[in-house]
Amino acid sequence: MRTKAKKSVVTKYEKMRPKERQAVTAKFDQELTVEEPRPLSAEERTLWAKARRKPGRPRVGRGARVISVSVERQLLGRSDALAQRLGISRASLVSRGLKAVLAAEGRL
Repeated sequence: MRTKAKKSVVTKYEKMRPKERQAVTAKFDQELTVEEPRPLSAEERTLWAKARRKPGRPRVGRGARVISVSVERQLLGRSDALAQRLGISRASLVSRGLKAVLAAEGRL
């Protein structure tokens, strides 16, 4: 089954006559001024908040803390293989292990 290729914007403008192109692009020739400020709409507020948001990992629980732990290489290799087989990250596997030990000790 053949699908239609999307036409690029450039191709669209190349096919126009000069007068047509000028009429369509006239709005870009106007100077941009903000004479009357107004409150942002709900949609604009959402976009503004999204633009201002700092990138990063999503918060889990009360947040996370990065730690440095020494692990025997063979144990780390086996752990990484298990995490990959389970489709989870190494950090998730370690977290699950810590929770299991705490639960077994009755401290969770």
